Amino acid sequence: MYRRLSLLLLAATMAGGISAAVNDWENPQVFAEGRLTPRATAFPYPSDAEAIKGDHASSPWFMSLNGKWAFKFSPKPADRPADFYKSGYDTSSWDSIPVPSNWELQGYGIPIYTNVVYPYPNNIPNIPHDDNPVGSYTRTFSIPSSWDGRQVYLHFDGSTAGMYVWVNGHKAGYVQSTKNPSEFDITRYLKPGENRISCEVYRWTDGSYLEDQDFWRLSGIDRDVYLYSTGQQRILDFFADAGLDRNYRNGELNLEVKLQNLSGETAPTRLDASLYDATGKRVFNTSKAISLGKESTDSVNFAATIRNINKWSGETPYLYTLVLTLSGSDGKVIEATSARIGFRKVEITDSRLTINGKPIEIHGVNLHEHNHLTGHAVDRETMMKDIMTMKRHNINAVRTSHYPQSPLWYDLCDEYGIYLVNEANVEAHGMDWHPKEGHPSHDPVWKDAILDREHLLVERDKNHPSVITWSLGNECENGDNFIAAYDWIKSRDNSRPVQFERAGEGSNTDIVCPMYPAMEYMRDYASRENPGRPYIMCEYAHAMGNSTGNFQEYFDIIRTSPQMQGGFIWDWVDQGLLTKDENGKSYWAYGGDFGASGYPNDENFCINGLVLPDRTPHPGLMEVKKVYQDIRFAPLNVASGEFEAQNHFMYRDLKDYTFCWELLKNGDYIASGDIDIALPAGKSKGVKIKGFPVIDINDGNEYHLSVYAFTRTGNDIIPAGHEVAREQFAIAVHDSFDLPDATGSQSKMTTEHGNWIFKCDNGIKIEFDSRNGELRGYSVNGHNLIAGVPTPSFWRAPTDNDRGSGDHIRLNAWRCAAENKKVTEVTHTSNAPFQTVTARYRLADVDADYTLIYTIFPDGTLGITSRLHCSEDTPELMRFGMQIPMPRHFDNLTWYGRGPWENYSDRNTSSFIGIWSGNVNDMFFPYIFPQETGNHTDVRWATLTDKSGAGIMVTGMQPLNVSALDVTAADLDPGVRKQQMHTSDVRHSRSNVWLNVDLAQRGLAGDNSWGAQPHAPYRLNAGDYTYSFLVSPVK
Repeated sequence: MYRRLSLLLLAATMAGGISAAVNDWENPQVFAEGRLTPRATAFPYPSDAEAIKGDHASSPWFMSLNGKWAFKFSPKPADRPADFYKSGYDTSSWDSIPVPSNWELQGYGIPIYTNVVYPYPNNIPNIPHDDNPVGSYTRTFSIPSSWDGRQVYLHFDGSTAGMYVWVNGHKAGYVQSTKNPSEFDITRYLKPGENRISCEVYRWTDGSYLEDQDFWRLSGIDRDVYLYSTGQQRILDFFADAGLDRNYRNGELNLEVKLQNLSGETAPTRLDASLYDATGKRVFNTSKAISLGKESTDSVNFAATIRNINKWSGETPYLYTLVLTLSGSDGKVIEATSARIGFRKVEITDSRLTINGKPIEIHGVNLHEHNHLTGHAVDRETMMKDIMTMKRHNINAVRTSHYPQSPLWYDLCDEYGIYLVNEANVEAHGMDWHPKEGHPSHDPVWKDAILDREHLLVERDKNHPSVITWSLGNECENGDNFIAAYDWIKSRDNSRPVQFERAGEGSNTDIVCPMYPAMEYMRDYASRENPGRPYIMCEYAHAMGNSTGNFQEYFDIIRTSPQMQGGFIWDWVDQGLLTKDENGKSYWAYGGDFGASGYPNDENFCINGLVLPDRTPHPGLMEVKKVYQDIRFAPLNVASGEFEAQNHFMYRDLKDYTFCWELLKNGDYIASGDIDIALPAGKSKGVKIKGFPVIDINDGNEYHLSVYAFTRTGNDIIPAGHEVAREQFAIAVHDSFDLPDATGSQSKMTTEHGNWIFKCDNGIKIEFDSRNGELRGYSVNGHNLIAGVPTPSFWRAPTDNDRGSGDHIRLNAWRCAAENKKVTEVTHTSNAPFQTVTARYRLADVDADYTLIYTIFPDGTLGITSRLHCSEDTPELMRFGMQIPMPRHFDNLTWYGRGPWENYSDRNTSSFIGIWSGNVNDMFFPYIFPQETGNHTDVRWATLTDKSGAGIMVTGMQPLNVSALDVTAADLDPGVRKQQMHTSDVRHSRSNVWLNVDLAQRGLAGDNSWGAQPHAPYRLNAGDYTYSFLVSPVK
């Protein structure tokens, strides 16, 4: 029968010594009292037609309980209204709260963000009694008359963290069901007319020791709540294992259906199983007559082959509708139910994870449930925005970090084609330093609680084709309890692999799924001959702040070996919560922002996403899109318009896409056209562009060929004409550029008030301080183009990765090195037609010498050469360059280099060489914790102009890094000691723009955010550096 799980206290003599006097929420052996056996998400309908439609909200046997509930917040259990569930209790003075929601975001209690350390004293399994908020919920409902004589069930999709449930004063049960469903049979508690449901929710329970995830600790009933009704006979549960035959051509349906008879009499019934394709055509039907014994549960099994099946995959997410119909002996429908299923086969073959016999490269992200307004209560609109943005950026997989997500998410991933690693809600990261005795991974006292979470995971989501892998949990030690969990899942569902990161290469994981591995280890695994298991990183490329450096390098390794199959970036969305400061200014809050001074917090370590909390993409997402693309291009004879097209899709032919090419000469487009490429999945071929211009690669010009792929047709998440792939080939590139014409009259020099003033015939005046060599003015016809003294630039506002590695401290000597420089010599020389000012400085802070050489050309062009000589004791640099302050009205930046989005030396494969333009206001990306932003690499020249087009131009004698911002590094840098700083705290200048002209800036890094440095090619180690650029007016 459909038994209730009454997992009560065991004897005090059991392992762990749990006493019968311990309350439920501090006893790991009490976690599901009165809860019904977990089952797949499905709803009852009165007919096949309604089941096919699948709109459960319109079923007459469904009632949502979402909406306003009466609510009382109590800071600790002793303060709670203990008898509020009893009939006649007056709650008229209570507040109301929306369900689903988190009560902290409704003004009750404090949101807490912590990563590893528990938000309460670690005294497992105990919970503080003086600081464990309780939310008391109640609402009324009336049962439709059509439900008379039927069974009624109460369903919670999830609540945090422990919950007692009463109906009309009767206790229905107790559950610790965070992120998991709970159902109760409440039929016997109902009465005619108005009924009352009451819930008592505890913020912390012993189960919270298994929920130590890296996210906001929020509480309440934060998923859907509803009632549904069935007859005395019902379809209790079903498992539709929809696979493929050995040739991956025909569908193999193995269907297990559980039927229940709650009546006291035998019930003759018939069960029909029908399968409908996407057009509504029935492609399969079978039935069985079953005599259901009284008060019993019976299983019925079907097996069928459906020929020439339309396969489900992330590229081709074809869904069938399975309809199960239970009828009585009179032929009348008792109940119908349905599920959308997909036929696909997940295997590990020759050390590779395959879908339908084809190896897959996982282009994944980790996803926490997060909405910047509602916390863990995520609506359909947010889910759709996530899927749309993921698919548009070539992301094909999600790890549900670190718990089962809302049931709607799985329906959408089935429909739109997202592969899921579905993870159990088990994490005990804060127990990493705890001995084995009493550790949940090892202690048998915790075994049932862990297995229950694995059962809930599998039973709810077993029918979803998008779920291709089960994950036992996250950041728990591997132990006997997880070996048992692995064994149970494999016995229950052998159609999917099971993974567990902490198992390493042990026996209870089918996939080697490390997090943040060193690339040396990746290379080692890639070099192994058929190691038996695929290598798919469960977390990598930590995307905290301005990050995602060296992302291409991961795939340079992954694509060398078949067992290396990608991974899941940490993570998708910045977990900022929208709030306001004391002045009413909105900002996204992170750990510590809500005044939780008595609790541990990990500051902005929850801000690790590829998108902002409102789902605005970070610039780094464009790099991910480029590296993840399945259409790739390789050079052949690109100077003649020849390249290789590579189709790395599993099914799609490239004829489904349109292609175009563009030829650039010195950044300007000189030719373009369309290309027709028909190429089956998994194939490559050479492509010759018809009508490609003849190029003289020795004519002194630069040439670049860019190739793009676009969708030919659109759908509701990806429009026609959407760019899916890009590549740029350098045909002829120059690292140095010609000097300006040196003919004409030498500038005339005068001395005024200790300043050297140089005047040119064309109205340009250049002024230096003869005492320290500083450039004091650069004007045209009396209009100064600079707003202050250009200064050497050795420091950047530290990124989150800089802070995580300690480089904001280790390299701190550079922070004020320019400001503290001491002049050692200033000279002027005249060597017609040039004038030269040389200034030498001692950088005592870093034990280095710095030289600036200014060369004044006859036409007023100013050449600037910077030289740095480091000693053995000089620390490595953040950057080497110069910052030029300019008036604020010069706010239009145009540059010939990589763009259009910001890019850095280790994150620029998606940024193409070209001529790009943008307003200074758009150059600043609002990283939630302020940090370095706005850079552009490989810049040949740049102009910063006003609305009339007047301004200055800088031209590199070698490629430059250039940015133009209305803030300085100091504006974004709180110093050595990190502060609670946000983008809203940044004061943008109304008077100045700072043009940064650098030789180089260190890379962003991204392997992790707690120690990893940029890779060696992207670091600026101490040494000798020299670079030059020209400054000239734009009129």
